[in-house]
Amino acid sequence: MEMSRTYREEIKQKAELLRAIAHPVRLCLVRKLYEHGRCNVTYFMDCMDTSQSNISQHLAKMRSLGVLDCEKEGQNVYYFIKNEQIKRILSVMFDEEGEER
Repeated sequence: MEMSRTYREEIKQKAELLRAIAHPVRLCLVRKLYEHGRCNVTYFMDCMDTSQSNISQHLAKMRSLGVLDCEKEGQNVYYFIKNEQIKRILSVMFDEEGEER
């Protein structure tokens, strides 16, 4: 069975989406966002025992990949999950019996 170009493109896009969160720090970050809705950088400081600058780099990377977005309120920047597919993936990974929030 030969795969169509559309099918191959879809598979590539899904792989990129999974790759966007397939790092322990990134998975920790999106899990916290999934559980709490939106958070600022200081909230993530306990993610995998890493520095604030490293966390900021991971957040910026996920924003550039369309996984996250942010809102600025005064001096604070709050991040949230923008991508609905990521929310569904996280629900399967972290909710009991895959129940959606």
